[in-house]
Amino acid sequence: MTETTSQPIPSQPKRNLFQQLDLDVRLLGMIGAFVILCIGFNILTDGRFLSPRNLFNLTIQTVSVAIMATGMVFVIVMRHIDLSVGGVLAVTSAVMALVQTKLLPTYFGLGFDNPLTWIIAIAIGLCIGTLIGAFQGWLIGYQSVPAFIVTLGGFLVWRNSGWLFTSGQTIGPLDKNFLVLGGVNGTMGEAASWAIGIVAVAVSLWAMISSRRGRIQHGFPAKPAWAEGVVMGIVTSAILGFVWILNSYDIPTRKLQRMFEAKGEVMPEGLQVGYGLPISVLILIVTAIVMTIVARRTRLGRYIFATGGNPDAAELSGINTRFLTVKVFAIMGFLCALSAVVASARLQNHTNDIGTLDELRVIAAAVIGGTALAGGAGTIYGAILGALVMQSLQSGMAMVGVDAPLQNIVVGTVLVLAVWLDIQYRKRMGAKL
Repeated sequence: MTETTSQPIPSQPKRNLFQQLDLDVRLLGMIGAFVILCIGFNILTDGRFLSPRNLFNLTIQTVSVAIMATGMVFVIVMRHIDLSVGGVLAVTSAVMALVQTKLLPTYFGLGFDNPLTWIIAIAIGLCIGTLIGAFQGWLIGYQSVPAFIVTLGGFLVWRNSGWLFTSGQTIGPLDKNFLVLGGVNGTMGEAASWAIGIVAVAVSLWAMISSRRGRIQHGFPAKPAWAEGVVMGIVTSAILGFVWILNSYDIPTRKLQRMFEAKGEVMPEGLQVGYGLPISVLILIVTAIVMTIVARRTRLGRYIFATGGNPDAAELSGINTRFLTVKVFAIMGFLCALSAVVASARLQNHTNDIGTLDELRVIAAAVIGGTALAGGAGTIYGAILGALVMQSLQSGMAMVGVDAPLQNIVVGTVLVLAVWLDIQYRKRMGAKL
């Protein structure tokens, strides 16, 4: 009779705090860099950088690039690039401005402030942007022209087409209802902003609880309850803190008086009212939610990431990668037109230099946000945070008094550094597997 000895069960390696919270290390690093950036610029500007006014302006200035960056994530994940985003923004902005100021008033009798003017202008602009993107996607997917060449040509064609449409002139002023979508001219007010913030907190908590319950039901590992509570607390604080900052920027007294006078009312003495959540920021939030759902919860999103990870395997598995390319670039074109709405409404005019160098900013935002240039990996929230970092860097340098050429040198250096760090991180993670 042989004696059997039981083998000791190997103990699980002890997980550190970040592993138990299941947080993205790169995301934490980016947030940390953003915080250090803000604190540094706030010290250099004697507290002006983190003032409610500057943070409000910083938010609305980020929206246009951030919207396009969400689409650039899909493009880069598919192992392509789009250098035409600034040109598409410019030509769609020109078309929407001409529709409002010349086409509708002259041929259809729809003047300014008509409730249909801004809707028709935006619809035409979004359709043109989508068609331009789909056309470029067709050249790339079905005609096998490299995306770099197609979009480099688009960079020249679409920007100069916008210049020809307007004869090089600034077009404005734009429709009053259209301007509401640009930022300071259209805000939700304090009460509505708090209501939206509370709803956002409730939806976020419900989503995290549902996700945890689903993982437990299907036998997948889940974070400890205390870790889940910490993450919920961080999310709640971030959302409500963001709303509080936007509500802290008060409408100037003279402007507030004009608003009361337009209603035939007298402004109470000493009244202070905050701007609240800009409608343009609300558009960005909705865009981010929709793009995140597409990326994580739809067949289209799964196909995009599968094709980016291994194009040959994706095609052999039955995915129509050519038509998928058309879809991705059509989405990019649509988002460029949507950004044109926000950008031209914020400026209150269409100008010839609108969207200049947005190609650099959008690509940099996506890459700094963790989108891999090799394809197959990227997040929507990372791209938006990357856009915020880029805009903060430029805004801070401008406030400090850094010359424009030096600003571009710093931005270019940061982009290269971000790509290098991403490569090193992926090598390290690959070595651990």
